[in-house]
Amino acid sequence: MMLLPFTLLALLPFHSVLSIITPTYNTHQYYVLEHDPSSHATPHQCAHALGAELVERLGELDNHWIVRTPKLRLEGRDTEDRVLAAWARLRARGSELVARSSEDLKARSISRSIKSLERQVVRQRTKRDDTLLLRHPQETEPLNSSMTEQLAHRLGIEDPIFMDQWHLSNDEFPEHMMNVTGLWEMGITGQGVISAMVDDGLDFESDDLAANFDAAGSYDFNDHVPLPKPVLWDDHHGTRCAGEIAAVKNNVCGVGMAYDSKVAGIRILSGPISDIDESSALNYGYQNTSIYSCSWGPPDDGKSMEGPSLLIQKSVLNGINRGRGGKGSIFVFASGNGASSGDQCNFDGYTNSIYSVTVSAVDYKGLHPYYSEPCAANMIVTYSSGGGKHIHTTDVGKDVCASNHGGTSAAAPLAVGVFALALSVRPDLTWRDIQHLCIATAEQINSEDPDWEPTFYGKPYSYKYGWGRLDAYRYVTAAQNWKLVKPQAWAEIQPIELSDAAMNETSGVMTGGELIIPGGITSSRIITAEFLQENNLETIEHVNVRVWITHARRGDVEVEITSPAGVKSILAGRRKFDQDINGFPGWTFMTLKHWGETGVGNWTIRVSDQENPEFTGHFLGWSMILWGSSIDPSKAVEYALPEKVMPLPPHDETITTSISEIASSTKVLIKPTQHLPGDHGTAEGEADKPSFPQDDEEAANPVPSEITSTPDEGYFTHITDLLSSNTWLFGSIAIVVAFGIGCTVFLWRRRVRRRRSEYAAVMAGDSMHMSSMERGIAGDSSTPRSKELYDAFGELSDEDDADEEMHLVRGHDPDLDGDYGSGGQAGAYQDNPRHMGGITEDDRAGHRSPATDSGDGSWDHASDAR
Repeated sequence: MMLLPFTLLALLPFHSVLSIITPTYNTHQYYVLEHDPSSHATPHQCAHALGAELVERLGELDNHWIVRTPKLRLEGRDTEDRVLAAWARLRARGSELVARSSEDLKARSISRSIKSLERQVVRQRTKRDDTLLLRHPQETEPLNSSMTEQLAHRLGIEDPIFMDQWHLSNDEFPEHMMNVTGLWEMGITGQGVISAMVDDGLDFESDDLAANFDAAGSYDFNDHVPLPKPVLWDDHHGTRCAGEIAAVKNNVCGVGMAYDSKVAGIRILSGPISDIDESSALNYGYQNTSIYSCSWGPPDDGKSMEGPSLLIQKSVLNGINRGRGGKGSIFVFASGNGASSGDQCNFDGYTNSIYSVTVSAVDYKGLHPYYSEPCAANMIVTYSSGGGKHIHTTDVGKDVCASNHGGTSAAAPLAVGVFALALSVRPDLTWRDIQHLCIATAEQINSEDPDWEPTFYGKPYSYKYGWGRLDAYRYVTAAQNWKLVKPQAWAEIQPIELSDAAMNETSGVMTGGELIIPGGITSSRIITAEFLQENNLETIEHVNVRVWITHARRGDVEVEITSPAGVKSILAGRRKFDQDINGFPGWTFMTLKHWGETGVGNWTIRVSDQENPEFTGHFLGWSMILWGSSIDPSKAVEYALPEKVMPLPPHDETITTSISEIASSTKVLIKPTQHLPGDHGTAEGEADKPSFPQDDEEAANPVPSEITSTPDEGYFTHITDLLSSNTWLFGSIAIVVAFGIGCTVFLWRRRVRRRRSEYAAVMAGDSMHMSSMERGIAGDSSTPRSKELYDAFGELSDEDDADEEMHLVRGHDPDLDGDYGSGGQAGAYQDNPRHMGGITEDDRAGHRSPATDSGDGSWDHASDAR
């Protein structure tokens, strides 16, 4: 949605913006709708009934709204205006004396709510004389200035990198930005709202953040000191994310989405912490802090499956039930950057939670970047790195800026900024209202993408994009008139056990169950309306599915559930790098795809694998919890976590297999930069691939069990794909043999030539100097250098070695980052902040993360964001 032309229309004389709105009219037809505020239908409902999109209020005119619809290519004599024709039909149907149906009543309500509807036509005005009406230079915008330049001029934005903050104003793809500037012009800037960055610290001394820093809600759980000052050399992520939300509108770096809101820093990612620390962090200051921004979780390596412990789950639930005076803390999680490793956010117990707003990413073109993880728990999508651009924001230092921020953890803070703006105008919104507004206002993006699937809710859903793109203006304006949802209710379906399934209470070892056969195993459960009424459940929002599955290779297992409405959710797709042998010992999946369904009828789960006889398994059982709104709010009760979950019958067999520890006293949470591909900002995105294709060629050729590498571990990470093809294998052998023969011939010929040259030199009475070993016989430029063979293998010269050393000193390794310094190719990934004075990365080089002290040369943490 593009709001700029109408913001300009409201604030400037028409003749000064005519040239700006003309390009917009090439793609959309605009109308002015006069609304009757005493009617029952809202402006949004009126626009929807007309088949149009509500844009915004028209200037200072009360009850006048701008609506628009995409232009269609007219063919033949079909020149009917669809919006005006729809209004005519509504008036005709609403004028009938007797309403024969609910649709007639709706038409009458809509038609009486629209006082007038006028189609807008662009006209070229003619000057009546040759006199130029001059304005003060400060009131005049450059004739050829960009949309962003004009916006900065009008709003008085002097932040030097605002022109690079395409997520706020996108000149190249104006349909792809957060659409927030219209809210700023309405005076909605986030005042009174505090967001906490649960991250690796926050530089509260930065000129871009100092004025908006909330010390009372901040704490360092790594060093156990009051203030979360970044200490390690790579403690920059929390500061960058904070800048996206609350960077001050000034002359330092850029501006935040909610630039008058406050940010607190809660440091947990810079070293080992206990569950006690993590659980305390997620409740820290939870009466005053509204939103917790969390861009971290288990490794995004495509082979991990981890979630919060029971203690941490209790803290999250405590925040939901007690935070903000009972309205609930809002937890925002980045979906993860492991899609290139086949990872899915449903294997992350934080993003997989019903209490989380899980945010995925698209790039500045609106395309899906290959790192952003898909799953049925994705709620919305916002913007981040990809396609040649990154997120520009604040960095650690007094006035240092970052130009290479990215990953899904850069997408999540943009959602936090939108929620802060909404809470500034509606502080009474509960955590559930925040989620409902996300789904109600999310806009479909890339509608032709095959990943979109229809749902009972009436809007399509995508595993890549969730319910769609988060639009700040739509979200906040909808929140202004939002009716609070009813309290939460739930209905728990007891576990269904298959074929003598059992679990050892002490070790967790599972036995029994149905063998997973070709085509998979299905199991069904009928839910009755009476059962849901007994549980006070009106309509479904989230669905939890818990499974018990044994398998010799967990990554081969696929799980899906189909609702009575015929909507299928893929809960687990194949993960080619997951070779875990412990299966799914009661893992809980979550899906948002059944939002709005009644839940009455037959629910069917299907468990299948890759039908590899070497890796088999058993399906032991499953259970469900349906979550939604309560029928009777007076009967609503708070959910409490069970202290112990042992749904399968216990067995007492003697266990001889060694069982690894399920939890430890301390742990290291993965930094947001972990597993983020080095080309996250330069690789092109896509909008034509389903997340879980039905005909996956890789599924027919699973990775051998002995291969454990991930795509983030080196140059030869895709060797397993080559090994799966005999053609590649024999072709590779042939190439190696040919190369070896060539090298042998080359060495033999060079040896013969050198012997002849040496013999000739000795016969001439010349002495042999050591330099001749490198440069050939003196004066003979045709003699090959001894290093030519090394050059054939790509070895570096002495000068190249010196260059490489300089790159490493400056914080860059071209072999690891794909970065060739400031003189490298355009678009190469660099993680250097844009310096505007203050400290640099070199100033912090003496502090190293514990994860990099091993000396293994790993630079995972030098990537830019989860």
